[in-house]
Amino acid sequence: MLIVDGYNLLRAVQNLTDQSSGITDIQICQLINEYLYRMKKKGCLVFDGIGPRDKSPFNNLFCLDIIFSGTTREADDDIEEMILESSAPKSLIVVSSDRRIKKSAEKRKATAVDCVDFWMEMLKQLERKKKKAAEPQAKFAGISESETDFWLREFGFIK
Repeated sequence: MLIVDGYNLLRAVQNLTDQSSGITDIQICQLINEYLYRMKKKGCLVFDGIGPRDKSPFNNLFCLDIIFSGTTREADDDIEEMILESSAPKSLIVVSSDRRIKKSAEKRKATAVDCVDFWMEMLKQLERKKKKAAEPQAKFAGISESETDFWLREFGFIK
């Protein structure tokens, strides 16, 4: 299972390049969800605070749970708790650049991954999977009218 320090990753990605500076929390969630779907895994993204009033953009992320820590806790507290309560900590991948979180993960033998390292690897995997999964355009366009006529004649539906 993947556990991501939401705002920690968001800030790291926004500081990478000029093109990534405008990326939003929703876009990051959608990309991670797509990554998890393709990798056939599940994950959880934890953000500080209560989040936006309208949380509907976070819906339909079937591989990714979104958690907002609330007003009395930090995301780091929730992440540490998840690591401590995990019955299989060695199977956890914890994404954060925060030393406190990395230390908690390593203490339970979970894999701690830096935000930028995770982001770059995830983008590489998404691109690789995209190239393999490319469908021929003809599949979506269907067959031409002349091909349809040919097969209708071939099977005896028209003469």
